[in-house]
Amino acid sequence: MTTIQIAAFIIAGLFAGILAGFLGIGGGTVLVPILIALGYSPIQAVATSSLSIIITSLSGSIQNWRMGYLDFQRVLLLGLPAIITAQLGVLVASALPEPWLLLAFALLLMLNIYLVGVRKQLAKKSSDEVPGETAKAAINPTVARILTGGIAGFLAGLLGIGGGVIMVPLQMLLLGETIKRAIQTSLGVIVLTAIASTFGHALQGNVVWIGGIILGFGGLLGAQLSTRLLPKLPDRVVALLFRTLLAVLVVYTLWQAWQQTAVS
Repeated sequence: MTTIQIAAFIIAGLFAGILAGFLGIGGGTVLVPILIALGYSPIQAVATSSLSIIITSLSGSIQNWRMGYLDFQRVLLLGLPAIITAQLGVLVASALPEPWLLLAFALLLMLNIYLVGVRKQLAKKSSDEVPGETAKAAINPTVARILTGGIAGFLAGLLGIGGGVIMVPLQMLLLGETIKRAIQTSLGVIVLTAIASTFGHALQGNVVWIGGIILGFGGLLGAQLSTRLLPKLPDRVVALLFRTLLAVLVVYTLWQAWQQTAVS
């Protein structure tokens, strides 16, 4: 790896970490398009993103654990099905033609734009509830956890994301969790899904190891910077930035998919 490539990875990691801290998104949402722009194949981008997410999510989970906010039982109940489905996601990602993988990622980004509003509504509903009261789960808790963890794990293996953008609203909708508890649990589960996804992709030879490690630590530093600035930004500005970024990434990813189709 050349000096220019190392510098590009450091900048990309910092950029992804800053956006993650500002917008509350997993690094994979930003890192996969960045890695593709740096010349890596979609499957390498997905796999390497998973490796970097291990570092950033582990750091956040350790901090939550030290502060007494990490419930290991909740994490395991969601994480065990996620570990299994992550391997399924890896197999599907390895089998999909590159344009289809890019199209799937673009569709996820579009879903994220919609989920921004859903998450905001759920957070408002959660804050309006009477303190001390626990919301009821929408369906059987065991089924809800298997469904939530399973979906997050599959997406982690398939698209190189942590899965938090899916897990947080699903925990609130299906399990009646508060947004803070859902976020804390989600971050712990992401550690497991990212490890499972990276392991599966490593067996397929898809991971760019040095690049993923650099991205992970760059993202860690970037997130530390942006989380200190986040409280100064109005909620509307943050939501607008998030949706604008996702819209740009959708267009870029679809363009890359079209380019891949034209080449093949």
